[in-house]
Amino acid sequence: MGRIFSLRKEGDAGIVTFDVTGEAMNTWTREALTECDALLDDIAGRSDIKGIVFISGKKNNFHAGANLRMIEKITDRDEVMRVLNEFHSIFNKISGLRILSVAAIDGHCLGGGLEFALACTARIAKESKTTLIGLPETNVGLYPGAGGTQRLPRLIGYPAVELILKGQVLPAAKAYELGIVDKLVPPGGDLLKESLAFLQGLLSGKIELKRPVRDFSQIDAVAAEARKGVLKATRGRELPAPMLAIRAIQEGIKLPLEQGLELEKKYFVDVALSKEAKGCIHTFFIKTLTDKAESMMTKGFKPKPLAKAAVLGFGTMGRGIVIDILRNTQIPVVVKDVPEALEPGKDFVRKILTSMAEKGKLRTPVEDLMKRLAAVSEYGEEFQDVDIVVEAVFEDIKVKAEVYRELSGAVAQDCIIASNTSSIPIDRMAGYVLRPERFGGTHFFSPVWMMQLVEVVRGEKTSRETVDNLLNFASSIRKRPIVCRDNPGFVVNAMLFPYILNVFKYLEAGNSIEKIDSALLQFGMPVGPFRLIDEFGIDLIPRVLSQLGIKTPDTVVNVVADGRYGLKKSGKGFFLKDGTVDPGVLPLISLKEKKEMSAEEIQEDVLTDMVKAGKDLLDRKIIDDPRMIDVGLIWGTGFPPDKGGPMKWADLIGLSEKLFGKKFY
Repeated sequence: MGRIFSLRKEGDAGIVTFDVTGEAMNTWTREALTECDALLDDIAGRSDIKGIVFISGKKNNFHAGANLRMIEKITDRDEVMRVLNEFHSIFNKISGLRILSVAAIDGHCLGGGLEFALACTARIAKESKTTLIGLPETNVGLYPGAGGTQRLPRLIGYPAVELILKGQVLPAAKAYELGIVDKLVPPGGDLLKESLAFLQGLLSGKIELKRPVRDFSQIDAVAAEARKGVLKATRGRELPAPMLAIRAIQEGIKLPLEQGLELEKKYFVDVALSKEAKGCIHTFFIKTLTDKAESMMTKGFKPKPLAKAAVLGFGTMGRGIVIDILRNTQIPVVVKDVPEALEPGKDFVRKILTSMAEKGKLRTPVEDLMKRLAAVSEYGEEFQDVDIVVEAVFEDIKVKAEVYRELSGAVAQDCIIASNTSSIPIDRMAGYVLRPERFGGTHFFSPVWMMQLVEVVRGEKTSRETVDNLLNFASSIRKRPIVCRDNPGFVVNAMLFPYILNVFKYLEAGNSIEKIDSALLQFGMPVGPFRLIDEFGIDLIPRVLSQLGIKTPDTVVNVVADGRYGLKKSGKGFFLKDGTVDPGVLPLISLKEKKEMSAEEIQEDVLTDMVKAGKDLLDRKIIDDPRMIDVGLIWGTGFPPDKGGPMKWADLIGLSEKLFGKKFY
């Protein structure tokens, strides 16, 4: 046939091999759909083929489903339906073949790839680490729209509901256990040979497929519970994909398959055109872009080998950095702080690592990891062979200046030096570092072992080689980096400044802490702004704002003067331990002219100022790509992934064109 689908015969069996040339994975492109359709018409007209095996020409990849770029670009209802009809027509042709069909699965079989396989008579899968089977569409703001919401429940019953709503992918053995797969091939087996033998067994009647009739008498109750689960996970937000997926399953399963498929298509159009779907797809692509820090390094760059690391400061951030180095690398770590900080620091590191081990997240015993950690209070020979040092000491330029003067004499001249500062300019500190071209910023987020993002900051004197080496370090400890130039607040905090200033403006206008936090939770933020401020430290606000020359809100001045640095930091902040607002903070609010605001007004106001801050960062070349701003806010602050980040969301709601006359993307 064509260059993607080809048919050959072996006895009375047809073998269809598909391979989207030039791509790492098979996906449903327009060309692939056209070729497959024509091939099926050819097969339907032949009498010399008794059965068909569909197999991928790519190793470790059966089919990854629909091409998301194709879906992302569609903005017209008729066009969405036209594409859906193409998929449904092809898969209905497969299920309607007068001959038997077997999907031979090796590697990823996901989304529209599994829907393709579900249209076949049977499925056989090879066991391997790369064989993953599932319908992950809800993870990108969609739901299975090519038969998945109808064929999977009819095949395996109620477990399909959770698989679809959670976007779960399963290893071959689990898929077999649930009945998605009919036969397993061991890792060393010949998949094609086994598939042909399985097909002949079906044709001869020696193999009988298990297809029990499923009882869906409780589907309404199951759907009701599923809705509760979704709303709990989304904190009350009715996101289109999961909510309409439930409707498609609940209503469609009561109808004949043909009518259920039509219902699935109808709801899918609404989902595919939603802003949430476009935002989620954008998030998927920027995640892929930053999954591997290597792709951000200079082409041909060979990183400095990292055989040993050091961390200065064993407080909250230093402990987190140590944890990530220990659990993600094989190298020893030396940490330096005052003597009284060392044992509490080690105890904390051991506690977090133990918790990870109990959850099955560590491959190495905790005590073996701890043996790689040396805690010292003086610069000694431990520092002579260190390849990278991350400074995480107190945010005071005098303290840091002294640290860098001492450190420069304790480490080799080619040792990379990085600061975890959140408020002091890299260029200001560079003057205290011997050979400042090896010095840059690595701004981590708290808690370090849970937050993926790290900002790699390039000062005026930071060499490109150092930036690349810091990206390599970020990669080695499994962080998601963005690169920016030196700037107060770098990228993420610079975007958060208007957010923080605004919420105090609303508070001082008579809007309650609970109301403001609730408005941003409804928007999709993981925590309200006041809870976030309580978490990272209220006392940081005046320090950072002073660097910018911005007046600190009167309420912040009052709260900090009262010793309220945050519940974790000083034992008191905006909230009590039970999560309620501390009554003691209310008299400290500096009330100004009253202005009651709705949740929608708060959301729009916050987003507008955030987007303006992002535009300023781009205009001043602090960062070169709006995608990196969106990465920073999603993985650094928990900005809702279904909105795609502030810059993408501004495009989707028309705000960027309203403010600046053009889109960011």
